[in-house]
Amino acid sequence: MTIRILPAVGDIDSARALSTLLSQLADAEPAPPVPDTTALLDTLARLAAESLDELPEVVLVHERIGPVPALDVIRDLVMRFPAVGVVLITADTSTGVLTAAMDCGARGIVGLPLGYDALAERVQAAAAWSTGMRRHLGSATPELYAGPGGSIVTVTGAKGGVGATVTAVQLALAAQASGRSVALLDLDLQSGDVASYLDVQFRRSIADLAAISDINPRVLQDAVYTHDTGLGLLLAPAEGERGEEITDRVARQVLGALRSRYDLVVVDCGAQLNAANAAAVELADQALLLVTPDVVAVRAAKRMVRMWDRLQIRKAEETRTVVNRFARGTEIQPSLVERVTGTKVVRTTVPAAFKELQSVVDAGRMQDLDARSTVKQALWALAGELGLMAEQPAGGGGRRRKASSDKGSLSLRRKMGDRGAVTLEFAGMFPILLVVMTILWQCALYGYTYSLAGNAADEAARAATAAYAVDGDVGGACSAAGGEHLPGAWDGAGIDCGVEGPVMKATVTAQVPLFFPGFDAGWTVEGEAGAALEGED
Repeated sequence: MTIRILPAVGDIDSARALSTLLSQLADAEPAPPVPDTTALLDTLARLAAESLDELPEVVLVHERIGPVPALDVIRDLVMRFPAVGVVLITADTSTGVLTAAMDCGARGIVGLPLGYDALAERVQAAAAWSTGMRRHLGSATPELYAGPGGSIVTVTGAKGGVGATVTAVQLALAAQASGRSVALLDLDLQSGDVASYLDVQFRRSIADLAAISDINPRVLQDAVYTHDTGLGLLLAPAEGERGEEITDRVARQVLGALRSRYDLVVVDCGAQLNAANAAAVELADQALLLVTPDVVAVRAAKRMVRMWDRLQIRKAEETRTVVNRFARGTEIQPSLVERVTGTKVVRTTVPAAFKELQSVVDAGRMQDLDARSTVKQALWALAGELGLMAEQPAGGGGRRRKASSDKGSLSLRRKMGDRGAVTLEFAGMFPILLVVMTILWQCALYGYTYSLAGNAADEAARAATAAYAVDGDVGGACSAAGGEHLPGAWDGAGIDCGVEGPVMKATVTAQVPLFFPGFDAGWTVEGEAGAALEGED
C-alpha cells in the first residue's frame, strides 16, 4: 500500500532533512513540504474538496511550525479531517509532551534528531490507523471531511461603529428562522454587545470555559444561553479585563465544540484584533469584513486586511466585504471598496436606515425588527447570498415550508421594493425632465426659424438685385424668391427688399412656432441679407 505523506516544516534545513528520510521509506509517497499552518490547512481543505481519496494518510507536523502552535494545529486537523493520521516531530519526547500530543489527537511523536527507524515506525502506524478509520467511516460520507458539524462565519468591523454586531445578530436570526441550529459567539471580548441587543442577562460567558481543557457537551451546555428565538448564545465576559483569559487555544477549542453541536456558528469579532478572534477568522469557512462607504472606514478595512495577510491569518481574496449604510448617491461605491481592499465585495449592500433600528436597539430587542425594515430585508438577503439559509426539500414539515416560504417572500418583497424605489425616483424626476426637454425643443425651433429667415433673406436680396438691373419688378422678385425658400408652416413671413446705397437689402420677419410648426405664439425673428447692385460704385 502506498502511504501518502504531507510534511509541514517551516525551517528549510529541517524540511530538507525530513524530505531526504521520507524518500527512503518503502511504499512512501511524500508531498513537497508546506511552510506554515495556513498553507497546511489550505492544502488539506483543497484536497478534501476534490475527493476523500485525495487526502494523505499521514501528516507530519514539526514543533516549530507557525504561526499557529503545533499542538493547536494538530487539534484543528484532527477535528476537521478525522481520518488523517497526524504525527508530531519534536525534540522534547518527555511524557508531558507525549500526553499533550495525544490529548490533541496525534497518533504519536517522533524525536529529533530524526532517525530512519523511528520515523518509519510512526509513519506506518499512523497510516495503518488512517486506513482503518477510513474503512470504518466509509467512502460514501465525504462530507465528514469538510469539518465536524457546522460551518463558522465571522463578522469583523473595519473599525468601531460600522454595525458588525447588528449584522452578526441578524445573520444568526435569519439562519435560525430557516430551520438551522445556530450558535452566536461574542468574541468582542472587551466591549461585546450581543447580550444588550437581544435583552439577555446571563452570568455565564466564554471566560468560564478558559480554564477547562476538555469542553464536553455538558460543560458547553452550562455556558451557552438558549435564547427565546432558539439561538444558542455564548457571550463575552461582563468584565472586560477577563477577555485576556481567552487565548487562541481557548477560542479554537470553543469553536470546535460549538461547530460539533450546531449547524452554523456566527462569531461577532468586533473591530479589535486579538489572539482569540484571529484564531476564529483563520478557522472560519467565511470571514466577513464590514465597512461603511467613507474614506476612514475603507482605509481601516485595507489596514485590517493587510494585517491579516502579514500575520498569515487570512488572505485578502478569501475575505468577503459587506458595505453597510449604503445610499444610491454615495460617492464610494462597492467596486471601489473591492479595488482598494483587494477583497471580494458581496452583491448585497445594507442601506443607511438607522431610524428603522433605533427603537429595537434602544429596547434591546433586535429580534423584533420589523420584517418590512429595509435593513432586515438586506441582511436576510445577505444570509441567503452567503448560503446560511437552510435549503428546504419540497414536502418538508410545516415549520420548514414556512421558513422557505418566508425566504421566498422576503426575496420577492425585496425585489418589489427595489422596483418600487426606482419607479418613485423616476416619477419624481419626470416633471423636471419634461420641462428641460420642452425648453430644449423650443430653443431648437427658435434656432431653426432664424436659419430659415436668414436663408430666405439671402435669396430674396439676390433676386431683387437681378430685377433691379433690368428695371424689373423688384418687390415681386424679392417676395417670390424669399417665399420659395420658406416651408409651408412659415408662409406668413414678412419679406421686404429695398436699395440702401450700393446694396440691395432684404429683410425677412418670420414667426417662431410654439412647440409645433404652424402654432405661433407672437414671437418673431428677423433675417437680413444684402447684395451689391451691378454698376453701382
